[in-house]
Amino acid sequence: MDIVFDQTLVETRRRRALRNGDPKAQFLLEIAGRELAERLSVVERHFDRAVELHGYTGLTAEFIAETGKVSDMLRVETDAAFAGKEAAPVTVASLENVPVAPGSVNLVVSPLSLHLTNDTPGVFIQVRRALKPDGLFIAAIPGSGTLQELREVLLATESELTGGASPRVVPFADVREVGALLQRAGFALPVADTETYTVRYASLFALLKDLRAMGMTNPLVARSRKPLTRGFFLRAAEIYAERFADPDGRIRATFSVIYISGWAPHESQQKPLKPGSAKQRLSDALKTSEQPIKDGE
Repeated sequence: MDIVFDQTLVETRRRRALRNGDPKAQFLLEIAGRELAERLSVVERHFDRAVELHGYTGLTAEFIAETGKVSDMLRVETDAAFAGKEAAPVTVASLENVPVAPGSVNLVVSPLSLHLTNDTPGVFIQVRRALKPDGLFIAAIPGSGTLQELREVLLATESELTGGASPRVVPFADVREVGALLQRAGFALPVADTETYTVRYASLFALLKDLRAMGMTNPLVARSRKPLTRGFFLRAAEIYAERFADPDGRIRATFSVIYISGWAPHESQQKPLKPGSAKQRLSDALKTSEQPIKDGE
């Protein structure tokens, strides 16, 4: 297994972001949490026991609770400090551990944390084992395309000023790769799709401020340890404005989020049909009711 992320540094920066507490910088977590809750709300199922896996602030757990689909929610975090003002304590575990007994929960929800794991396939397998048969796993994972503008600008700036380049933006998985991980881990009825969000900033410096407040600055093991100068960032801001600014001067930043779902296998689930036969209905895969379209609609 390749060690891509410095887990100690990941935790240091997440805790620092929590202490600084800029709620405006959590917009992406709010978007992903609301989207996961909305997707869960159309599933015709009630879940007795659920787990929010490394949700950071517990915001996603709140949105899930509002759906009325869950009776009991356990939060798993890397530090007890992430419990916030909740009376109930969180269960503490690293990003790559799922401290849940096999076959003990009906639902696992993971918002925006699985992109920082060195052994993502192993985490998927742990989640499947934690689920009861016919239990559901849903997650939001930053995907390829995320911060593509920043990646290009930093590479261009470093190449121009030093003649070389080092990795400064984390690698993000493609939606097909994530879908394949679901299948590899043994999930039934796997679904993966992508939503792309474009956020506009006054400048590169405003974007970097948000990334620090999210705890999303560079945690790569292979990162350069040489501090960047003010001149570097000034030139990077110029290049960003030249390549990715709108007519009003504001720059664009892309956040691409992969939403996934998969079910722990159960004999009651629809089985794949033979090639050439009728395809499975989408409503069956999503476990929702099918609404007929009236004439004229």
